[in-house]
Formats: sequence, structure tokens, C-alpha cells
Amino acid sequence: MPDAIVAEGLVKRYGRLVALDGLDLTVPEGTVTALLGPNGAGKTTTVRVLTTLLIPDAGHATVAGIDVLRDPQALRSRIGTSGQYAAVDEYLTGFENLEMVGRLYHLGVQRSKERARELLDRFRLTDAGNRPVRGYSGGMRRRLDLAGALVANPPVLFLDEPTTGLDPRARLDLWDVLEELVAGGTTLLLTTQYMEEADRLADAIAVIDHGKVIARGTADELKTLVGGDRIELTVDHPDSLPVARDALQSLADGEIHFEPGLHRIVVPVADGSQALVAAIGRLGEHAVKIQDVALRRPSLDDVFLTLTGHEAQEPGDGDRTDETEGQHR
Repeated sequence: MPDAIVAEGLVKRYGRLVALDGLDLTVPEGTVTALLGPNGAGKTTTVRVLTTLLIPDAGHATVAGIDVLRDPQALRSRIGTSGQYAAVDEYLTGFENLEMVGRLYHLGVQRSKERARELLDRFRLTDAGNRPVRGYSGGMRRRLDLAGALVANPPVLFLDEPTTGLDPRARLDLWDVLEELVAGGTTLLLTTQYMEEADRLADAIAVIDHGKVIARGTADELKTLVGGDRIELTVDHPDSLPVARDALQSLADGEIHFEPGLHRIVVPVADGSQALVAAIGRLGEHAVKIQDVALRRPSLDDVFLTLTGHEAQEPGDGDRTDETEGQHR
């Protein structure tokens, strides 16, 4: 399968701050790659370089077979983009916003109108389509902005935190739309801080830190980097935690973690269900009362913390580097 996006050795500096430090990335055609990373890791800067909005200081990139630096104008007709903040004209109606995008893509008057109606319906904005956008809620503006990125049915789509500001139902609706697009052959690169979003949508996940891709793979492949299963136990009293630790130490496949405020102990184990049965038996022998017990796999949050040493940022945060003026086209 050929690659729709190829980035090799991308470097971007803002004075002494290095936003991208030799970043390499590939995204095969018709797949979804999610970029994960802590605040300031370089995710949004990467997207801006690949969408011709920033000129890198070094490196090479192609999107849809087009060199990002040599022919940016040709590339812009082949991609769709949506940033962290809705880029819509609040004095136009929703319909007029989408129709205008269609005309900018040279779809023609009739097709631009047809496409605007199709997308208003797809994003559940038909009832608001003839109202000025200044009266839209934040979530409605976000959906309209995303609709604008799809007007020309681009083969490659870049979405920077696409579901920020959406309610849970709207987020699920958008996921359905994105899955339909990819099933039809669209290539998608998205940044996200919703771990469940990456888990559901992404064929591959690239973890970025300090301007480099430090790990890449499927969600399951990345989770294996963290280790095996975890037994999570909640006991009746914090004084029982040391007793539980001593009882379970020989079962642990790594460091045991305490959460005293929750009366919880987390034990990494290698053999899942068998270890769980043994753990319950041992705690019973030591008269430790269990209020709750669960066996779970590592989550993407665990992967994120292990690889970067940072907690995942709150949705809506952007790269710190984005606040610094760079070299724009």
C-alpha cells in the first residue's frame, strides 16, 4: 500500500525553541494515523507543515504524491483541513459558508450548493443552515468547520483535535462520518487528546515528544510496550494496603502502585486471569477485605504516561509552539 503522507527529518525552530527535531512520519493511503503527545510536543506544528501553512527549516515531505515545499498550491486542492478552532465566517449563514468553500474549490455554482446541502444534513445542521453563524453554539460552529473540510471530498484529510467542544453524541456522529470517509479511501491524519478516539479510529498511532516520533504502532502494539495486565483492588481500609502488597508481591510483574486516597492497589501481572484467582485467594488468607476488584489491560493513557513521562493534556490545549510566530507562507 503506497504512502499518502511521507515526512522525513522535519525540523522547525522558533528561536531557541525546537518544535520539530527531525520528525519522521508515514501514513499509508486509506488509513487513519493519530498523533498523540504532551502539550508542546509538536503535533500541531507537524500538521501545519504538512498542510503548507508553515515552512520547515529542514526536511522533506510529500502529501498525495505532491512535494509540500515545491508545489504548495497544487497540494491545497488535494487536502482538507480543520484546526483546533472553527474557521467560519460568522456573518454568513451555515449554507453560505459551505457554498463559498465549494466555489473556492471551483466546484461550480450548482455543485457547490448541492454539496453544502449534503453536508448540512450529514452534520445535523439543516435546521440552522439559513441562520447566520454568529448565532451558532460552539459545537455547531465546530461541526460546520469540519463540514467545510469535506466539501471537495479531498483524498487526504488533516484534523487537529477534531472533536474538541463537541458533546458526546456529536462526537460519536463525527466518528461515524470519519469511518465512512476512510472506508471510501480517504487518508486521515488527526491529532487528538481523547484516548478513546485514537483507540476507535486509528489504524496506527504515532506518539510525539520533543518534536520527534518516539513510538509508532497500533493501539494494541503500543499497549504491549507497557506490559501485561493489571489487577486493580480496592480494600476496606488504607491500613490494609501494606498487607495486600506483601501478600501479592510474588505475583507482581513489575512495581506495585498505591492509591491511598482510594484505598486502591494496582498490581502488574503477566498471566492475567490466573494471577487474579491467586490474588483473591492470598488476600483471603491474610484477612484483607476486598471492596472491588478488576483485571484490565494497559490503556493508551498508560502508554502515554510511560513513553512521555507526562499525563495526557486536557482536550483543547494546543502546542505551546503555536503561540510563537513562525515562518508562514
